[in-house]
Amino acid sequence: MREWILSEVNYGYVKDHPYDVAVLPMGATEPHNLHLPYGTDTYEADAIGSRVCEAAFERGARVIMLPPIPYGTETNQMEFPLTMNLNPSTLAVVIGDLVDSLARHEIHKLLILNSHGGNEFKPLLRELNGQTPVQLFLCDWFRGASADVQATIFDEPGDHAGEMETAVGLAFFPDLVVHNPDTGELRADDGAVNSTRFDAVNQGWVSITRPWHLLTKNTGSGNPHAATKEKGQQLMDVLVERISGFLVDLAAAPIDEKFPF
Repeated sequence: MREWILSEVNYGYVKDHPYDVAVLPMGATEPHNLHLPYGTDTYEADAIGSRVCEAAFERGARVIMLPPIPYGTETNQMEFPLTMNLNPSTLAVVIGDLVDSLARHEIHKLLILNSHGGNEFKPLLRELNGQTPVQLFLCDWFRGASADVQATIFDEPGDHAGEMETAVGLAFFPDLVVHNPDTGELRADDGAVNSTRFDAVNQGWVSITRPWHLLTKNTGSGNPHAATKEKGQQLMDVLVERISGFLVDLAAAPIDEKFPF
C-alpha cells in the first residue's frame, strides 16, 4: 500500500491519518500518432502524480493523489475513432463535485495536475474562487512546470505525441510504445503539421481551436524519433523536484486571511 495513493489506501488507515493536500491528475483518451496509446495523457498524469506525491510524502507532507480522470476535452479530435470527449462545462461540473467532496472531508488544498493540452482549467479556478473553502492550484506539467528545461533535454519537444511525450512513454510505460518489428524504429510518422491559410494563426498571435484531422496526418504533432527513455527520466526528475517541493510548501502553509500571500 502506498499511503499517498487514494485508490490503494484503506479506511483503517485513512481514519487515523488525515491528509492536508489532494492532487487530482487529469488525463485524456485520444490517439497519439501511430505508436503511443490512447491513454498516454492519463498514464503520464498517473506516473508524474504518483512520484511527486511520494516525494512530498517522504518529506512529511500529508498529500493524497486522487484517482486520475481519464477523459478530457477532445472536440477538435472527434474525426478520429474512439476519441472520447468531455466538454469543458462537463469537466467543470465533475471537478466541482470533487472539490465539494474534499471540502466535506476538510481537505482544503487541491492541486489539479493536468496532462492534456485540450483541458483549460484556469476559468474554472476563477469561477470557484470564493465559492468553496478549498484553495485550488493548477499545474500543466508540459507547460510552465517544465518549459524552461525542455529545450535542454529534447531536440524538439513537440506538441502532441512528439519527442517529449514519447520519451515519457519509453521511460514509464514502454510496453505500450509500438516499434516496427523489422527495423526497431518507432511506428510513427514524423509529426509534421499543416499550416492554415492565415499568417496570423501560423505565427501564433491569433489562436483557433485546431481541427486535428486537417492539422496532422496521424494525430502526431512533433517528431518523436529522437526520443529515449533517458530523456523521459531526466524530465521526470525535474518535475518531481519542482512539483513535490511545491506540495511540501503547500501542505505546511496555514490557510489564513492572506492566503496564499
